[in-house]
Amino acid sequence: MSKNYDPLLKELGVNVELHNKLIESMSKSHEKTHLSQKNRPESIEYFDNAFHGSHGERVEELYNYRKGGGKSIGTFCIYVPDEIAYAAEVEPFALCGGSGWSVNYADTMFPRDICPLVRSTFGMALSGTCPYKKLKDFALGETTCDAKKKTWDLLGIKTLEVPQRKNPIDRDLWKHEVYAFKDMVESLSQVKVTPERLSETIKLVNRKRKILQRINDLRKLPNPPISGVDALLVSQISLNHNINKFIEAGEKLIKELEERHKKGISAYTKSGPRIMIAGTPSPMGYAKVHHVVESCGMQVVVDESCTGQRYYSNPVDETKTDLEGMMTAIADRYFKIDCPCFSPNKERIDNIVATVKEYSVQGVVQSILMYCHGFNVEAKVIENALDAIKIPSLKIVTDYSDEDLEQIGVRMESFRDMLLQ
Repeated sequence: MSKNYDPLLKELGVNVELHNKLIESMSKSHEKTHLSQKNRPESIEYFDNAFHGSHGERVEELYNYRKGGGKSIGTFCIYVPDEIAYAAEVEPFALCGGSGWSVNYADTMFPRDICPLVRSTFGMALSGTCPYKKLKDFALGETTCDAKKKTWDLLGIKTLEVPQRKNPIDRDLWKHEVYAFKDMVESLSQVKVTPERLSETIKLVNRKRKILQRINDLRKLPNPPISGVDALLVSQISLNHNINKFIEAGEKLIKELEERHKKGISAYTKSGPRIMIAGTPSPMGYAKVHHVVESCGMQVVVDESCTGQRYYSNPVDETKTDLEGMMTAIADRYFKIDCPCFSPNKERIDNIVATVKEYSVQGVVQSILMYCHGFNVEAKVIENALDAIKIPSLKIVTDYSDEDLEQIGVRMESFRDMLLQ
């Protein structure tokens, strides 16, 4: 960040001294995982800057939006229907923390044996280093895991109820929750969600999804023009960034990637086994497993997680013209998300098997954040499904720290050698 944002951060109640330490930690991590790569696309620099700007330029942007009368909400999950928020002129942005630096600051309120995503996120809040704390009218949680549910209870955070099954009665419950969200944002902004506005925002969010899909389609190529680490960065930025700016930058990146493909330029200097990373999300600031995989000479060609395919798959049906039809289409689209909170979760198994074939994947790394029981238990089902189609897999259970990097590296090298046999 070239501009000094300290005065703004102080106005927002941020502990600037500690915040500078957080930024230093995040910058060092980004330099190791991203900037150390060779042969990166030139357009990826925009996303590097957006990563650093998430605690500067983006903060100022939201501050000015709210100062002008705009409303904004913080979210923790991809189940929140952005289309509806935008239609009510409410700006949504992701709050999930991906830095190991802030984890220990959460210990004054939370147990140590819950997932690092919760601890990192609220560690920033409790340490006074989260610049978004005063830039939201409310935060919105969801019922995708017990740790999150109890966190929302503890902190009095509004919640969307995500059903645990996919029967007709569950679909009806979810549709009710989607309508409840519409009421929330309309009440907040005093702007009605009209068919005209909702039609526009459905197309806008679909356009973002299509950009992410196109970037990831290019990873199907024998010589992908973008690395897995950088593709993850683009997806992470999409969750927090201004949507119009992201679309513009994403389209520019696509043009460069297509040109690199025509010229035979790959992000990788050497060929290596093609890897899918499946499992828990990798919030902005966390690219540890992706980095280790690619540092060991393998290529991450697809992400199955909430910061991967699960986020951008399945556009909302744009053919509906009435409000009821559009709201139902939105509810149905989000109901297709194959989170492990659902039981049974055959959709996720089928999607992983289909994606393995579509991306010519040779091995799957299941990256699971510590204490994420839903993904960890379901990992055995995934392993069995992959065994049935003769695709080797490796489960890595870890957190945001670097303490186990060497151990993970040794296991990853062994996995690579097995794939090369």
